[in-house]
Amino acid sequence: MNPPSSLSFSPPLPLSLSIGKFFIPRLPGVLHTHTVAQVSTLYNNSALLSSRNLRKQSLQVLAASSSSSSSSSSLAMDSSNSAEIAHDHSPFLKIYKDGRVERIAGTEIVPPSLDAQTGVESKDIVISPETGVSARLYIPKSTKESQKKLPLLVYFHGGGFCIETAFSPQYHNYVNSFVAEANVVAVSVEYRRAPEDPLPIAYDDSWAALKWVASHSDEWLKNYADFERVYFAGDSAGANIAHHMGLRMGTEGLVGLKLDGIVLVHPYFWGEEAIGGEATEAEKRVHVDRLWRFTFPATSGSDDPYINPAKDPKLGSLGCRRVLVCIAEKDLLRDRGWYYRELLEKSEWEGAVEVMEAPGEEHVFHLMNPTCENGKAMLKRIVSFIYQGED
Repeated sequence: MNPPSSLSFSPPLPLSLSIGKFFIPRLPGVLHTHTVAQVSTLYNNSALLSSRNLRKQSLQVLAASSSSSSSSSSLAMDSSNSAEIAHDHSPFLKIYKDGRVERIAGTEIVPPSLDAQTGVESKDIVISPETGVSARLYIPKSTKESQKKLPLLVYFHGGGFCIETAFSPQYHNYVNSFVAEANVVAVSVEYRRAPEDPLPIAYDDSWAALKWVASHSDEWLKNYADFERVYFAGDSAGANIAHHMGLRMGTEGLVGLKLDGIVLVHPYFWGEEAIGGEATEAEKRVHVDRLWRFTFPATSGSDDPYINPAKDPKLGSLGCRRVLVCIAEKDLLRDRGWYYRELLEKSEWEGAVEVMEAPGEEHVFHLMNPTCENGKAMLKRIVSFIYQGED
């Protein structure tokens, strides 16, 4: 994946940006860009974004630093609208009336590396040049010392389906640490994001990435990964994707991959009817509903099976035998994690589901502070889940 065309040094930022109890991690003093996308020549109402015809033919993606973002307004048909905001989804992104989409958070990227501290090595792979679907692969230090095949983790990053990347500092560092701690091979998937590529494109991209993994075409995967011990994992929107990839493994299957379990960290599930503590969070519920419709214009709403497992008749077809759900006590999505366990246990699925709750923590706290006690405990629990039943 080519880096953005220009970079600027960001002054120190707060550790996180938040909407209610949704947190977007930011790292102080990290090189980053503002990504600006031209969604249409004139964006005056939501109907333009809702059109299913708004695909690649109407997109022009631009990358500009914050200092030069104003110059991109010259690309708009009506420059007088260049500074006027049509839709504000801060702290994720903003849509201007001239059609630009400006990502505020989740734009930082770092290159693959050989990590001096952990010995974990990473590299980037383009899976589909046509769509831009790609992945970052990780192998632990132990692969240099042993010929033993290791469990394979396929990770899907979060970000509300509209920000973040597999190549961001927080996800690179987290997966790097995970690989070192768990001694696994990992594939971190880079899927396309809304609004330029609205849902369900991210699901299709993720499935395409899994097909590529199942092809055994990469030397690292062929040499070091055990395709009989495969795990899917993700946080927030990425956990939602991991769940749906697990369903597709159950209904369609992939020759060359045996899915053993999935790990859902603070999964982004929702519903029209409030459950648990959501009943007292009316304003935040409106935001979650709005964000979902923004990323998936063709959705039927918050009871769409893509976002509400309770409405999915295929739930019992989950294609693995074990599930671990990690939730955080102060996360708005907490009750959805518990409800997911209840739904699985009542369905026709015959596997085992576990829940781990981190006391006193917010959404994706482990990305903001991975070395905190709850973050370390969660990582150890996930590692234990992967190696459960092995000598």
